[in-house]
Amino acid sequence: MRTLINYIVILTSLFIVSCGNKTDEPKDGEVIVSPDIVNNPETASGEITDKTGVPKFDFEEITFDLGTVQSGESVTHEFKFKNSGDKDLIISQAKGSCGCTQPEYPKDPIAPGDEGVIKVTFNSTGISGQITKNITLIANTTPNTKVLTITGEVIKSK
Repeated sequence: MRTLINYIVILTSLFIVSCGNKTDEPKDGEVIVSPDIVNNPETASGEITDKTGVPKFDFEEITFDLGTVQSGESVTHEFKFKNSGDKDLIISQAKGSCGCTQPEYPKDPIAPGDEGVIKVTFNSTGISGQITKNITLIANTTPNTKVLTITGEVIKSK
């Protein structure tokens, strides 16, 4: 009987501890986007089930060649786009392919017909040679990802 009581006490304690730390609060600049606002009409097969109400990225360019830069230099470029769809465009995340590529993106919805900018800063410290850096955007578009690219060459300082 005593073993059964100990067993129940241990299980109850584990249950309480495992459920006690849940939080929906953002951490260190993290933006939490509700899945309810990203209504993507594309099915798993790739078919669009509802062709109305879809936001759409229309970028002026998706690749930027920064040319040749000295190691240690930082280069910033703005990728300009327009929402050419007929629903608010919401970017939930923008992430560089490495720590040297830092994107900034609009946190507010972009209305149909409005324009926005993805500002990307590439820091070449500690890098040399040909580079190709990607910035992946996640949004409520179809498809829901868009990849921007920065290319160029970093040469060592003398």
